Amino acid sequence: MNGRGSRVPAGRTGRLRLRRSLATALRGADLLERKLRLLLERERAARHAAEEAGETWRKRLADADTWLVRGVLLGGERSLAQAVPTDRARVDISWAALMGVRHPAAASWTDPVRSAEEPTPPNTALAHARTAYRAAVRAAAEHAVHEAAADLLAAEAVRTRQRVRALRRHWIPRLHAELAAVELALEEAEHEEAVRRRWAASRSIR
Repeated sequence: MNGRGSRVPAGRTGRLRLRRSLATALRGADLLERKLRLLLERERAARHAAEEAGETWRKRLADADTWLVRGVLLGGERSLAQAVPTDRARVDISWAALMGVRHPAAASWTDPVRSAEEPTPPNTALAHARTAYRAAVRAAAEHAVHEAAADLLAAEAVRTRQRVRALRRHWIPRLHAELAAVELALEEAEHEEAVRRRWAASRSIR
């Protein structure tokens, strides 16, 4: 009797542990599903922004190429070399984080500075080409930022979905089954203990 009675507290301790583990797993799955929704929403927004920036990039690049051809036809290839400043443009990328996922958020553009000694574009067409190419590069940078952000968010969404699937399909059902088995064992043990007590009480009356 003492041997069987000593297993009941251990079973109750196990039941408490399993209940806590199950509650933790359920909360974890809920949080991961919330994270997954946010990741997918942000990924869709980034994909849409990348598509729009890509269309703008291609349009402005086509405009720039058109102006470039006109400028070279008007002034020759030497005029093209004169139109290019010595300074270089600069693109800076700012970063953000969503649910622990660090990703590019925006691109800032700094135009190259033409010194006073440098010649200006020799014809209007090349001046238009310069403006159009700068706009195209800005759009290309924005496209790259949104595309990279979407890819990073999508990769994290895949990992998060796998973790949710592991919890919902494997870990949580396993904890449910283990908890049910422990509760059944405890119920049987308590029933047996009650029977023994009634039997012992009936003998003491005799």
